[in-house]
Amino acid sequence: MDDLIEVEEDVLVQEDRLWQGNGWTARVIKNEDDDGWAVAMIKDGEAEPALVGPWTMGRDKKNPKPLDVGAFNTLVKTASEVIRRHEQQLHAQLHKSVRVHTVGAAYVTVNLDITADEDDPYATLTAIDPFGEELAQVRVAPNFKLSVASATAWMESGYRKPSA
Repeated sequence: MDDLIEVEEDVLVQEDRLWQGNGWTARVIKNEDDDGWAVAMIKDGEAEPALVGPWTMGRDKKNPKPLDVGAFNTLVKTASEVIRRHEQQLHAQLHKSVRVHTVGAAYVTVNLDITADEDDPYATLTAIDPFGEELAQVRVAPNFKLSVASATAWMESGYRKPSA
């Protein structure tokens, strides 16, 4: 007789005020600011909600409208977009790039990549030619201000580490 392997499946809750699926949990909660209701969208594995927004009252004007698959899918899409925009904003804060035009039609791309380490934050300044080849790279302070002028000065110095 073959050994039976018992597989434990995750059981997803799909109730009026709690709905799980697609890596998310929607929880309808009492809005503490007024008499209404709110919905919190929590990504699996996260402690804090990615999105909290107002939730519609039911027909009795006292209890919340029940969650359903359509509403849940819309909430997942909205919460995922909020996370995506947050990640884009963080990336934009930590990665900057300028192009410095050189003699002729050539240019050098200078990137500033900030490593936001709690104990030792720093940034890396990198010069790249039009063919994608790295020309130089130095470590700089995380508050280094990258601009066309500062990138040009770095290039003109022979790619020596900027003093400030």
